Amino acid sequence: MIYLRLIWSYLKIGLFGFGGGYAMLTLIEREIVGNGWITSTMFTDIVAISQMTPGPIGINSATYIGYVAPGEVNPAFASPMWGLLGSVICTLTVVLPSYLLVLYTSHFIRRHKESAAIKGIFAGLRPVTIGLIASAALLLCNGENFGTDTQTVIKSIILCASAFFATYILKIHPIAVICAAGLLGYFIF
Repeated sequence: MIYLRLIWSYLKIGLFGFGGGYAMLTLIEREIVGNGWITSTMFTDIVAISQMTPGPIGINSATYIGYVAPGEVNPAFASPMWGLLGSVICTLTVVLPSYLLVLYTSHFIRRHKESAAIKGIFAGLRPVTIGLIASAALLLCNGENFGTDTQTVIKSIILCASAFFATYILKIHPIAVICAAGLLGYFIF
């Protein structure tokens, strides 16, 4: 049944998704697209929507995938009620391992925060997290985001660089940049 498979996949994502939502993207993509529950194009759309909505990207994508995947796998589950059930299941399942792990380890870490072993664990996790986030960035550099023909790729790169320049150099609010990029994308593409 699709719900048991979603639970298993999101338990793995919740247990091994260190470094936040962007670090989880590669694992989410492998679990969800790899199992054929959604297409690569749908995954790219989910990432874009998750970035624009409030909340962590891992939880937002879990909610959306839980809603969409049952109907994609079996048309009998295409009704909103089955989608809501999938959303609740995926959201709770992706959060549960982290919640229990933090609940269990917070007392231990607080008690031994000056320990060389604890400092070593966190020192080892930092570069791994950076690598996972870089992997997510490379995962999103695909044809669904940038196009496949040269002209579309060039337009996409210019739009991406302009958004970076507007937010980082000109300090324009990210929501304004997202809205402007959406309008430009509509007219350009």
